Amino acid sequence: MEDLVVPEVAALQKEAMDMLKKTSRTFYIPITFLEPKLKKAVASAYLVMRAIDEIEDHEALGSQEKQALLRATSKMLATEFNTKEYEQLVQPFQDILPEVSLRLGDWLAICPVDLVDKVKESSSEMAEGMAKWVEKNWQVKTKEDLDEYTYYVAGLVGVMLSDLWKWSADIDTDRELAIAYGRGLQAVNILRNKDEDKERGVQFFPEGWTREDMFHYAEENLAKADEYNKSIKRKSIVLFCKLPLALAHKTLKALKSGKEKMTRAEVEATVEEVQAEV
Repeated sequence: MEDLVVPEVAALQKEAMDMLKKTSRTFYIPITFLEPKLKKAVASAYLVMRAIDEIEDHEALGSQEKQALLRATSKMLATEFNTKEYEQLVQPFQDILPEVSLRLGDWLAICPVDLVDKVKESSSEMAEGMAKWVEKNWQVKTKEDLDEYTYYVAGLVGVMLSDLWKWSADIDTDRELAIAYGRGLQAVNILRNKDEDKERGVQFFPEGWTREDMFHYAEENLAKADEYNKSIKRKSIVLFCKLPLALAHKTLKALKSGKEKMTRAEVEATVEEVQAEV
């Protein structure tokens, strides 16, 4: 990747944080808690993974197009990433893909040089895994299928973050608990989007599973995520990890009581609670 001059990097970093705020307020807030270098790395990783995720979920792209784009992106991320080559790959779809996907190269460019390989490695594996599940038309049949799918789309995020914690603060975390953290958050999303998924012919509930079974799966993984957090002692990282987890626990509670999601006021109150606790 070409080195950018400092003013360009500063402008890109601002654009990245603006994009982050636009695409996910849930993750924008905890990322702002992190120290500067780690903040850049996690923001970069989130946006790269979001870029891939938008390709996987895009309504206007066909299955073959998604698979081709995801597998080509995976290969590019596994080597010396070339932004121009990526731009050529997505050029035929520039009118339908969102900006976050079109600018994947920019998001990699803001990542600190000594951390970018880790971000690329995890994102490459994620893109390949997503392509595999696009090919299967997201038809989960067994718990093993569910574990595999949630590993690719969310557990990998936990693994990558753990590697960044190790680099930045010499924090050792359990890999399986890190994967469970991601799985727990994803299971909450699956419960929240069940009706919408059914409408588009997607099946994330293993055969024979009830809503209660998925609640149990989510709760089991979120309990492991709570354990994961106990191994982290640096305040800024604890804050980062606790907020999405607190929101997931409360969203699960809201879903159980028949609500579709938390209100904006409940989200804001949770942010204040987590900040006061740490």
